[in-house]
Amino acid sequence: MNESESKATQITPLFSNKVLGRVERMRINPICRNTSRHRGEQLAGRGGSNTEFSDYRDYAPGDDTRFIDWNIFSRLRRPYLKIFRLEEEMNIVVIIDGSSSMMFDGKLELAKSLAAAFGVMALFAGQKLSAYLVREGAKGPAERMPPCHGRAHMKNFLRFVESTEGGGNLPLEKGVDQVLKYHKGKGVVILLSDFLTFGNIKRAFNSLFSMGLEIYSLQILSQAEMNPELTGDLRLVDSETDVTLDITAAGDILSIYHEHKDRHMEELLKLSQQRSGRFMTLSSDLSVETVLFDILLKRGWIK
Repeated sequence: MNESESKATQITPLFSNKVLGRVERMRINPICRNTSRHRGEQLAGRGGSNTEFSDYRDYAPGDDTRFIDWNIFSRLRRPYLKIFRLEEEMNIVVIIDGSSSMMFDGKLELAKSLAAAFGVMALFAGQKLSAYLVREGAKGPAERMPPCHGRAHMKNFLRFVESTEGGGNLPLEKGVDQVLKYHKGKGVVILLSDFLTFGNIKRAFNSLFSMGLEIYSLQILSQAEMNPELTGDLRLVDSETDVTLDITAAGDILSIYHEHKDRHMEELLKLSQQRSGRFMTLSSDLSVETVLFDILLKRGWIK
């Protein structure tokens, strides 16, 4: 196959077909199994399910083996999971921070690739998926893909994520407020952001938690933000507010910066854990394969 043919068959530019094939078999692994009382495939954390058969889906590692149809397995040598009508529904909400500060050093690109991966996992698990881009733009502060479920919606979901663009200085908590005007139902929220905001992050976390959403907060920072190198006299410009800061003693500023950065990360971790959620900081120069298969999988965020 030549290069042009290979590109023509690529399902999404966000990651390779090989990565997509593996992601389709993976599942989000929440700490708490927050579910809504609607028809769905997710077994409720409190146990119990209706015995009215509905459909089959592919087995994924970590699924309850009690629901494997062993008669089909004996014929096809492949495990399929039985789905029942009144199993409770888990909502997966993907929020991408599209503010201007995310538009540097591949931060938004990694956020989009991870958003796509989490969404594909949800669709192939039969969970209810919705996705939002929060920013100040022509379409309003929150561009969204309405709730959907089932692998038939994968193409539309991937197109939505691929088309998202950053810009503006909308504080993250205001973006979350916009999202919660549309959202209903318990489950997991995937929050992809650099969290570089003067807004009230605690209020945003409280709002999400009060909706019954377990918070997966992934902070994406560039290497320049994680380990800046400053020499000489500099003028720093805030990408969202255009506020400038002149620096003459770079060494002292770096020390203060690292102190503030570490304290900010500790606060984000604390806010997440106090609400039974998860938090992690990622470098934007990591590949989506490394993040998914070498970090999130090993730490139990996905399975």
